[in-house]
Amino acid sequence: MTDLTTLLEVGGPLAALGGGAAYTRAKYPAVYWSAIGGPISTARLLSSYSSVMEACGLTVAPSRLRVLAVKAATRREVRPVPPRRGIIRPTSTGLRIRLRLAPGQEPADVAASAERLRHAWGVHAVYVTTIKPGVVELRLVGYDVLRRVRMPRKTDAGFLKVPVALREDATPFVRDYRTVPHQLTLGATLSGKSMYLRHLVAGLARQPVALVGIDCKRGVELAPFAARLSALATDPDTAAELLPVLVKEMEDRYDLIKARQGIAPDTPDEEITSDIWGLPKSERPVPIVLFVDEVAELFLTATRKDEERRDEMVTQLIRLAQLGRAAGIYLEVCGQRFGAELGKGATMLRAQLTGRVCHRVNDEASAKMALGDIAPEAVSAACAIAPEMPGLAVAGDTSGGWSRIRTPYLSLGDAAEICRESAHLVPDLSALKPFRPDVPVRLVETPAPAALPHPVTD
Repeated sequence: MTDLTTLLEVGGPLAALGGGAAYTRAKYPAVYWSAIGGPISTARLLSSYSSVMEACGLTVAPSRLRVLAVKAATRREVRPVPPRRGIIRPTSTGLRIRLRLAPGQEPADVAASAERLRHAWGVHAVYVTTIKPGVVELRLVGYDVLRRVRMPRKTDAGFLKVPVALREDATPFVRDYRTVPHQLTLGATLSGKSMYLRHLVAGLARQPVALVGIDCKRGVELAPFAARLSALATDPDTAAELLPVLVKEMEDRYDLIKARQGIAPDTPDEEITSDIWGLPKSERPVPIVLFVDEVAELFLTATRKDEERRDEMVTQLIRLAQLGRAAGIYLEVCGQRFGAELGKGATMLRAQLTGRVCHRVNDEASAKMALGDIAPEAVSAACAIAPEMPGLAVAGDTSGGWSRIRTPYLSLGDAAEICRESAHLVPDLSALKPFRPDVPVRLVETPAPAALPHPVTD
């Protein structure tokens, strides 16, 4: 009876401790990692580093000098040499460690063993990054950071840079318009595409840029940001009037570059290699970011007149995509599907969009439209996105690299409030004034007047 009582006294706190740890791991993975998971994984790494590297085939034969030194000092067996390990640096999401590769090794050897290292050290994922020749960095992620997104406090934000999502390796995904000027974003209904666009608008609203929107869904996506938009087209007819104005603005900026740099006025725009960033700051035009939501609405036609309008709009979009970067005009094209079946010019326009972001789509063909021509292996990753993970996407570019990202939640009201607070940053572009959206006046309820006291009478 005494042993049973002792067992209950000891087992009760241990069960409570184990249950608390399991609850913390499920609900607060960052806290669990910092308190329990991180120290355990660090101990595993330190105690099994040499044996794990040898099992993964990441060791090499020791040098002759090392063999002679070991035999002269001790009589133990001379073992293969693993990569030299640096200091383990803990982070809020995992561990970081640098390895100096042994002679004859390459970063691809370590990357091929990333899955083995993950299981050996009990972490969620292992990513390999080349720091310099002969040195790689292992980024160990302790838990699934995309399940509950928390953006890092310090991000590489700057002019025309928007930290819009979190990568699966716990680093921020930054939309840099200077590096990737144009981008195509695809996603089915309720896939998180609108949330991604919302973050872009809110991030750019605080910067001195002109925001232009084409939203043929009667403006339901972009109209809440009207206070910060320089122009907004809510139907194909208005878009057909807005796009030529943007093309004319681009041509005027090319004329400005020619005049400033002494280029002959008759030089074709395609042969001008400079851009507005070479102009003095006092003469530099403000950058323009064009958001096109549901781009398929611009391609759909019902009559021959609509076909002529469609061809004109597609031609103007292609010109902006081909020549707009040097003039400081950037495109953000969004839609549910985008391919050759949309009509003439669709494939040519897609080829000009360097960046690609693919949310959950309804069929494999849609994923191939976004990623098949730049990263074929990313198509399967895009098709595996579950419906219960809105905001999860696969991001890639024409360099062939890709990664999974997820956008944190941002309410429409908060994004609209950011645009209202930044309304004073709307630049003065006379050509876009006819398309400036009307900003609805916010109704403020007037409190009822307080009841006046009545004098007491007989």
